[in-house]
Amino acid sequence: MTDYKSAARALITQMSLEEKVSQMLHNSAAIPRLGIPAYNWWNEALHGVARAGTATVFPQAIAMAATFDVELLHEVAVAISDEGRAKHHACVREGDRDIYKGLTFWSPNINIFRDPRWGRGHETYGEDPYLTARLGIKFVQGLQGDDENCLKTAACAKHFAVHSGPEDLRHEFNAECNDYDLWNTYLPQFEAMVYEANVEGFMPAYNRTNGEPCCGSKALLQDILRKKWNFDGYVTSDCWAIKDFHEKHGVTANAAESAALAVNMGCHLNCGNLYGYCLIAVKEGLLSVDKIDDAVEHLFVTRMKLGLLGNFPKNPQYINIPYDVVDCPKHRELNLKTAQNGIVLLKNNGALPLAPSAIKSIAVIGPNADSRAALVGNYEGTASEYVTVLGGIREYANACNARVFYAEGCHLFNDRVRALTLPDSLESEAISAVKSSDAVVVCLGLDVRIEGEEGGEGIEYSSGDKPSINLPGRQQQLLEKVTAAAGNKPVILVVLAGSALALMWAQNSENVSAILHGFYPGAQGGRAIADIIFGEISPSGKLPVTFHNSDSDLPDFCDYNMENRTYRYFKGDVLYPFGFGFGYSKFELSDVNVNETAVNFIAKNTGLMKAGEVVQIYAESVNTKEIRCLIGFKRIELDSKQSKSFTIALDKNAFLRRDSNGDLYKIGGKWKINVGFTQPDERSAKLYGAPPIQTELEITRL
Repeated sequence: MTDYKSAARALITQMSLEEKVSQMLHNSAAIPRLGIPAYNWWNEALHGVARAGTATVFPQAIAMAATFDVELLHEVAVAISDEGRAKHHACVREGDRDIYKGLTFWSPNINIFRDPRWGRGHETYGEDPYLTARLGIKFVQGLQGDDENCLKTAACAKHFAVHSGPEDLRHEFNAECNDYDLWNTYLPQFEAMVYEANVEGFMPAYNRTNGEPCCGSKALLQDILRKKWNFDGYVTSDCWAIKDFHEKHGVTANAAESAALAVNMGCHLNCGNLYGYCLIAVKEGLLSVDKIDDAVEHLFVTRMKLGLLGNFPKNPQYINIPYDVVDCPKHRELNLKTAQNGIVLLKNNGALPLAPSAIKSIAVIGPNADSRAALVGNYEGTASEYVTVLGGIREYANACNARVFYAEGCHLFNDRVRALTLPDSLESEAISAVKSSDAVVVCLGLDVRIEGEEGGEGIEYSSGDKPSINLPGRQQQLLEKVTAAAGNKPVILVVLAGSALALMWAQNSENVSAILHGFYPGAQGGRAIADIIFGEISPSGKLPVTFHNSDSDLPDFCDYNMENRTYRYFKGDVLYPFGFGFGYSKFELSDVNVNETAVNFIAKNTGLMKAGEVVQIYAESVNTKEIRCLIGFKRIELDSKQSKSFTIALDKNAFLRRDSNGDLYKIGGKWKINVGFTQPDERSAKLYGAPPIQTELEITRL
C-alpha cells in the first residue's frame, strides 16, 4: 500500500498555519510554491454527475432503490464515476477548477426515509436500513473503483446521523431518539459504509442529535466513527453548518468557538468559509496546531489517493477515460434499463399492457405528462435527451399510426396554470381529449418545487417538506373528472413523485384501471413507462417505502423514535406495503431451504413473458421490537416457463441486535422466516394474490 500519510505529513511541515487553514475550506486555495493546485471539494453524484453540464441523468436514488438490484446500482455508479473522471480531466485541461468539477462526490445519501413528508426522502434508498446498506455499499464501490492504492472518485456517506427533516427546522433542530433506534435503525447503514464499502468520506448533518450538533458531535464523530468503527477517511461539514453552532443551536458563543468545536471533534473540511476563524481559535487557545495538522493530513491523503496531489503512480484506466463517455449511448441504454426496473405496478385490473394495434387514439393528461422536472428530482445533471411520458407514448403512437391527444389538465399545485384565467380552466380540454380517445393515461404527482431541500433550487410550495401526502392542488379533482368522462375506457394513472402518496381513491375506484408509480425515473423515464404500458417489458419494481392511507396514519414529524414508523414498526393498515409491486407474469417458489446464513430455493416463471421479480426474505420473532425485518433479497429474471435454482445470503446480523453501547447480542428462540415476493402481512397477500412461504428456524442464544 502506498504511504500517503507520510507524504502528507512531509508536505504539511512546509506550510504556514494560514496555508494549512486554507486547505480546510471546500474551495481550497492553490499553494504554487509547494505544487499544490487549487481544488474545490464540492461535487455531487446522487444519480449522475450533477450541476456541471451534460451527464447521464439516471433515475433518482429512491427510484433506483425500487429496483432492489445491488449489481445494477454498482453498474450505475461505475458509469457515473467514468463520467466524473472524464469531465474532471477535461475541465482541468482547460484550467477550470470550479465547484462541481472535482472528484470528491458527496453521495450517497443513506439516511432513513422515516416519514413520507420529508422533502429529501427521494435522495435516499428508502425506509429500510438493510436495503439501504446493501445498495449503498455497491454504489460506493462503483464510485470508488477497485484499485486498492488509487481512488477512482471519493464517495461520501451522508448525513451522519439521525437526519430526515423537518427541513425548515434543520439548522436548529435537535433530533432525539432512544439508544435502540439509534443503533438498530439510524446507524447500521453508516457502519456498513465503513466496514464493507470502505467509503472515503463522511458528512455529518445540520441538526443536533441527542443534544450535540452533528458536525461537532463527540458521540458521533469521536466515540462512534473514529473509536468504535475505526474510520480513517475525511469528514466534511454540511454546507455552512458550522455557523449554525452559534447562530441557531446556541452551543457556542461565536464563530471561533464553533470552528474550534468542529475541528476538535474531527470535522476536517468546512463546506463554507467559517474555518477562516481557525486562526483566531488557535490564537485564543481554543484549537491546537496539531488538530489543524491532523485535519489537513486527512484531506491531503484523499487528494493523493485520487491522484490530485503529489507524484504518485496513477491508475491509467482512470485518467485516460475519454470525454465521449459522457451521456454516451451505452450509458443511456443503462439509464433506460434502470428506469424500467424501478417502475412499480401498484394496480392492474387487466387493462395493462395496452395493445398498440388496438389503440387508435390515446389521451395523455396531467401536469406531469410532459414535465422534465418530474423525471429527474434534485441534485441532477443535464441530459442530452429527455423523454417525458408524453414523449414516450408518442413514439409508440407514431409507430402504429395512433393519434395522441395531450392536455395539461391542471397545474401541479395551484388552482390554475395562468394568472388571468378562472380556476380549473384546463379541465374542459382534458375531458374533451378523453372523450376523443380509446385509452387514457393520467400523469400526476409531485416534483422538486414541492418536495426537496430547504433553500434548494426551485422550491416554491413549502420549505421542501410536504404538508400532506395527498395529491396537491387540483390533481385529485382532475383525476375524478377524467375517469368519470372515460366511462369504460381504460384509465392508467402514472404517478411521478419521490415519495409515498395517499392514492386510496385511485386504488378503490373501478374507473382507474391501473396505477404505475415511477418515482423520478430519470431522463429516459418516459420511454421506460411507455415500454411498460405497451408491454415491451414486465414491470418489476418494488416499493422501498410504505404507502399510507392518509395523513392521520403518520406520527408527529418531529418525533425521531421509530415506534409506529415504517413497515418494521407500523401496526395499522396500509395502502401499499413496503416491498410490494406487481408484474405481468407469475412466479412460483419451491424447494425452499433455510439456515442461519442463507436461503436456497427454486424459482419458476409460470407466466407467458420474460419477466423480473424480487425475492424477499423477512424474519419475525416475538422477542424483537420490530414486527419483521428484511434480512435478504435478490432480483431475478426468468424467461417464460423457465426454472432456476438460487441462493440468497442473509444479513449477517439478521438474528442480532445492538445494545445501548452499540454491541451485538443474539436474539435466541424461534424465528419465522418468510420467503416470497412480498412481506408476509395480510395486505401484501391480498394485493399480490399469494403469501410468502413460511418456515421456522431455531436460533440458539450464545
